[in-house]
Amino acid sequence: MEGKVISMTKPIREEAMTELYNSMQPMSIISIADFGCSSGPNTLFVAAELVKLVGKLGRGGDLPEFEILLNDLQGNDFNSIFGSLLPRFQEELRQEMGPAGFGRCFVYGVPGSFYGRLFAAKSLHFVPKGVEMNKENIYMASTSPKSVLNAYYEQFQRDFSEFLKCRSQEMVAGGKMVITFLGRKNEDASSKECCYIWELLALALKEMISESQGLIDEEKLHSFNIPQYTPSPSEVKAEVKKDGSFSIKRLEASEISWTACDINMDSGVVDYGYNNVAKCMRAVAEPLLVQHFGPLLVLDQLFDKYRTILSDRMSKEQTKFVNVTVSMTRLAE
Repeated sequence: MEGKVISMTKPIREEAMTELYNSMQPMSIISIADFGCSSGPNTLFVAAELVKLVGKLGRGGDLPEFEILLNDLQGNDFNSIFGSLLPRFQEELRQEMGPAGFGRCFVYGVPGSFYGRLFAAKSLHFVPKGVEMNKENIYMASTSPKSVLNAYYEQFQRDFSEFLKCRSQEMVAGGKMVITFLGRKNEDASSKECCYIWELLALALKEMISESQGLIDEEKLHSFNIPQYTPSPSEVKAEVKKDGSFSIKRLEASEISWTACDINMDSGVVDYGYNNVAKCMRAVAEPLLVQHFGPLLVLDQLFDKYRTILSDRMSKEQTKFVNVTVSMTRLAE
C-alpha cells in the first residue's frame, strides 16, 4: 500500500525537484530530509529516486553532493537501516550513477519528533510528510459530538502550524517540500471516507470488552481516542496560508483502494486486501492500545476479530483511503 502511494505521488516529487535544481544553479550540495522514514523496504526508495533524477538532470556536468537525512522517532530501528538497507541503496546508486555519483551521497539518521526543530537553520533543500465526550468511538465518527470534532481540528491546527514553523526555519529560500498524508476530499470531518477504518476497529474492541466479562473496564474504551486527524485540502491550504512561509505549487487529493489494487475484487484480492489492511492498522494502533489497555487486551484476538469484520465489509463495499498531497516552495524572507 505504501509503495502504491509512493508511485502515485512520484510526478509531484519529480516536478518539485526539477524546479529546485533548475532554479538554484549552481548547487554544491542538496539536502533531502525524509520525515517518518520508518525502517522498511521503502525507507530509501524516494531518496534514491530523487538522487537519480538529479543525476539525469545534471548529466554532462558536475553533480552536487547529497545529504540524505532520515528522521523518525527514537524507537525506530535505525540499526536496520544502516546495517542492511543502506548497503543496497549504495549498490543501486553505484550501478546506476557510477562511482562518481555514488561517492557524493551521504546518509544520516536523525531521531526525534518532527513537531520540533531537527536541523540547522536554512539547511534543507527538499522535504519529501476535548475528546473525553467521544464515548464508544475511538476516533471521529458520525455519532461524535461537535466538541469532539472541534478538539481534533484544533489539535491539527496546532500540530501542523508547529510543523510548518520548524520546517520554514530549517529550509533555504526556494527549497521544496512535498507532503503526503491521509486526508479526505469533503469538508465533513466525520465522513466515512476518513473515519470508517477506525469505526471497524472500534467494533472489534467493543466485542473484546463485552466478551472479557468485566476483566477489561468499559471506561477504558470511552477514554481511548486515536491521535490522528485527516484534513481536507482546504484545511491544509488555510494553515499554509496562515503560516505565510510557503507558496503552494500543487495541492490535490487522490484515492487508493484498501486492497491497494486497481482491479476487480475477486476472492483472492479481497483475501490479500483485508489481511494487508489489518497488518497496516495494527502497526499504527498496537503501541497505543498496549499503553492504554495494558496486558488484559489480547491483541492477536482483537485483530483476528478486526480481520473478520474487514473481510465482511470489503467483500460488500468499495473501500478507499484518501491521500492529500501538497507541494510547496519556501518563500524568501
